[in-house]
Amino acid sequence: MSMSPRERVMAAVSRRKPDRVPKTADFTPAVMEVFRQRTGGNDPSEYFGMEPRFVGLNPTQKQADFSAYLGELPPGAGVREHGVADVPGSLHHFTRMIHPLRNMCRAHELPDYPWPDLQADYRYAGLVDKVKAFHDAQYLVVGFVGHIFETSWYMRGMEQLLVDFSDNPEFASALLDRITTDNCFITRRMAEAGVEMVLLGDDVGMQNRMIMKPQSWRRWLKPRLARVIAAGRQVNPRLHILYHSDGNILPIIPDLIEVGVTVLNPVQPESMDPAMVKKQFGEFLAFWGTIGTQTTMPFGTPDEIERTVKVRIETVGKGGGLLLAPTHVLEPDVPWENILALFSAIEKHGRMA
Repeated sequence: MSMSPRERVMAAVSRRKPDRVPKTADFTPAVMEVFRQRTGGNDPSEYFGMEPRFVGLNPTQKQADFSAYLGELPPGAGVREHGVADVPGSLHHFTRMIHPLRNMCRAHELPDYPWPDLQADYRYAGLVDKVKAFHDAQYLVVGFVGHIFETSWYMRGMEQLLVDFSDNPEFASALLDRITTDNCFITRRMAEAGVEMVLLGDDVGMQNRMIMKPQSWRRWLKPRLARVIAAGRQVNPRLHILYHSDGNILPIIPDLIEVGVTVLNPVQPESMDPAMVKKQFGEFLAFWGTIGTQTTMPFGTPDEIERTVKVRIETVGKGGGLLLAPTHVLEPDVPWENILALFSAIEKHGRMA
């Protein structure tokens, strides 16, 4: 029996067997331009039949002045709503950051910072209608919430924030708590709007180990992640939690399960063996991703991509619990033929017996 896109994703993330493996992918601006040239379209989700759909907050209308924190910016720089400046780099969409809190020293200074208005009602205007429209079209909806660690270090600088963990814990706590409070609010509003899943996460893994010791993650980030998840579950006890971290995060996967994560993304195959992760944690988690963007997508042949897709379905997808996707946005070095090969292979091998 054929499932709707919503039913298919819900079956997969609930660790049940769907009629076929669901899929999705994200494109960088350069790859989007290739997509437009090759297809004449503007919506890869529709063109490739991707099943999930995503919603987020409306753009801010707050006119904040960050000049006291950023100083004079170079030409072409942009400023995010948390005050992080992006300075154009030398290649494609890549930028370098200027961290607005890099020189702040005391926790009592943080309340005076021009924080974004993430709890303003207008940021959520139309959200319920967007979710309903996707539901009417039979799509499952994922609500983007945001990060805690990443937002904090974008504002502070990663090295300085990690130093704060040991040398300035009062400041680190105040910064993380301020961001956590906003994320709790966003998660509640997403759940109230009717999304089936929220996207949380922080990149806390490197290629072969974590950025910080697992004990440090458990002290600084685990309880705050638990607060955000609990906020959504107070509205919808069955809310799915999609948690993203690149790299090797094996030591904390049991902790993620403990605080309520139900779907792990992206299960980066260059860092963790997806089949092993499925075998060890598949009783508790579904998996979203598993197709490498450091290896398979840019450097594999179409035949290699097909073989990889087939292996993932036979291992990670065994019994359900898999949504196939590249492990990150597709970068400009991914050949168009490889993108076609990915979706073709999922169509060919994705039907579940």
